[in-house]
Parts: sequence; structure tokens; C-alpha cells
Amino acid sequence: MRLGLHTRLRVPEDVAAPKPGVNPRLIRFEKVAVRFPGGVTALHDLTLEIPQGQFVTLVGASGSGKTTALRLINRLQNATEGRVLIEGKDVQDRDPIALRRSIGYAIQGVGLIGHMTVAENIALVPQLSGASPEEQREIAKAGVERMRMAPDNFLDRYPHELSGGQRQRVGIARAMAADPDVILLDEPFGALDNVLREEIQDEFKELLGGAHKTIVLVTHDMHEAIYMGDRIIVMNEGRVVAEGTPEDVVRRPKNDFVKKLLGRRRKELQRFAKDSGG
Repeated sequence: MRLGLHTRLRVPEDVAAPKPGVNPRLIRFEKVAVRFPGGVTALHDLTLEIPQGQFVTLVGASGSGKTTALRLINRLQNATEGRVLIEGKDVQDRDPIALRRSIGYAIQGVGLIGHMTVAENIALVPQLSGASPEEQREIAKAGVERMRMAPDNFLDRYPHELSGGQRQRVGIARAMAADPDVILLDEPFGALDNVLREEIQDEFKELLGGAHKTIVLVTHDMHEAIYMGDRIIVMNEGRVVAEGTPEDVVRRPKNDFVKKLLGRRRKELQRFAKDSGG
């Protein structure tokens, strides 16, 4: 059962189904540049397509532009030049609030609302979209269960009553609560210990298997990128320097930067990519 399966949410007009002939759920970057005050350029002429149902991982060193690229999709960052389109429509032509409600988003810092319970945090978007209190409770219950948390123990707690790992899991559950077609993840598993991290990764992949979600994950962890993604995009200094299947990227590094990123673990990562089916 997917989160929110029993709830039919009202879809804002500006995120309704695309016109015939438009590739559904396609995310497209067209010659996108992002420049910050002081002359810092975060992205240079980025052109990229992400089709429906693909799980894409963006990897690179700190400052590579991967998080900036992610935040362009839900307009937490605006392009200086170029366009970002979802379903053929420029995100700049959409209401930013409605756009963000239609897209799942989880970050390492979590961003839970302190005066709201776990249940209220998870069901926030469904509540704003018109779900009844009963439906909201059901969605929140399903969310914590997916994250291996007992509803009776956690639904009525507040964020300050949770551990860092528990808050992270609630953040992931909230990102998925409205059953969005597009999910953006910025280091969402970073606060979890290794054992729980792998368990949640497994649960996440199983939950989304066959769901045709379009997912973009930012990570610095090559193991995570290989295991989670259908496609890896390597970024450096605001540019895409390599992309392909996990096995392609690690077995046939395109350039010296990718080799450096893989480092001494290259052979280990090659075996891992092969074993993971990349």
C-alpha cells in the first residue's frame, strides 16, 4: 500500500495532467545557469532530462551544484538564465506554493514544524489539499509504519521528543504523504546510523518499486548512489561531468574527476555496482 492510497487529494489546476503529446512527468533543464551575488556561479549552462519513473542520483563534491540543481525543480532556487520544465511547463509559470505541495521533498536537516505533532507534520500537505481529519490520521499512521515506527508511540509526539534518526524518518514519511509523482531527496538518510540507513533504503526502494515515481536524490555517498539510482549524474563546479548507469559510471570512469571521486574504493564500488544490478 502506498502512502495516501485511500485519499484522493484535490490537485491544483497548475499541476494538473499535461496536454496530449507532452511527455508526462518529464523534468527538463534547458541551458540553466545560476549565479549568486559576488560573482559565484553555481551552475553553468545545465541541460538535462529526467524521464518519468527514473531514479536519478546527483553526486559530487561540496559546491558542485547538485543541491542547487535539485532546488530549481521546486523553485526553492530560481534560475538566472535558462528554464526548468516539468511536464513541458516552465516552473516559473507555476504558483510556487502549489508546485511545492505537488512535489515530495526531504532534506537532511528535516525541517519539521516544532509546534506540530508527528501526525500533523506528516499529513500537512494532505491537510492543505483537503483531506479530512480521519484521512490525515490514516496517512500519518501509514507513514510512520513505513518508517518502522509504532504509531501508538510516535504519532502524538513532537519533534523535540524524537531522536535525530526518528526525525529524519518522519521527514521522509512527510515527503511521501501526498503520494507525489516527483520526489526530491537531499541527503535524506544522512542522520541515520548505518544499519538503520540500509534498512530504510531497502524499505524506500521496495515501497517505490513499480510506482513510476520520478525521484532525484542528492548524495555524496557513492554506495548510496549506486544502490538507489537507475542513473548517476556526476557534477563538478556547476557542470555535469559524467552520467550513466551505476555500472557504467564506476566501471568506465569518463574522466580524471570521476576517478578521483571513486578513489581507492573503485574496485570495491565496481563489484558493488555489479552485485546491485546497476
